[in-house]
Amino acid sequence: MKARGDGSDELRSEYDATDLHDGVRGKHYQRDQSGTRLVRLDADVAAAFPDEKAVNEALRQIIRKR
Repeated sequence: MKARGDGSDELRSEYDATDLHDGVRGKHYQRDQSGTRLVRLDADVAAAFPDEKAVNEALRQIIRKR
């Protein structure tokens, strides 16, 4: 999608404003500033780990071996 450079704050015609309820500007800002990084694992990789703790430990072991 190409940004419009006209500074307009109007919704494009293909968006229905009634679908855009409960929007909160900046609701993830605080979390994003905390240093947390979210990464998407491929399904086969995610299936090998029961939880995020297991993923972190596996990555730490790889880092230590460097």
